[in-house]
Amino acid sequence: MQSLKQVLNIYLHKAGLAKGVAQNKAIQVWPEAVGKAVAENTTAENVEHGVLIVRTSTPTWRQELQFKKEEILDKLNNRVGKNTIKDIRFL
Repeated sequence: MQSLKQVLNIYLHKAGLAKGVAQNKAIQVWPEAVGKAVAENTTAENVEHGVLIVRTSTPTWRQELQFKKEEILDKLNNRVGKNTIKDIRFL
């Protein structure tokens, strides 16, 4: 007998919703992926076509995170699924 999680995963894949669910999970795991200091100065707001939109508290944070974008992408995708998030846009 299949678990509820397995049944839901099958349904989400068949309905074409699995990718969207995984992308939105990136918003939930953002604080864990980037750490406390970054999380306190940013807000992961939305995912649009595989691009995570993140609002920063200052231009300095925006610039710092731009330099670390690839590292952050790797951490996020390790948590939500390979190549789920294609890019991050810092605002």
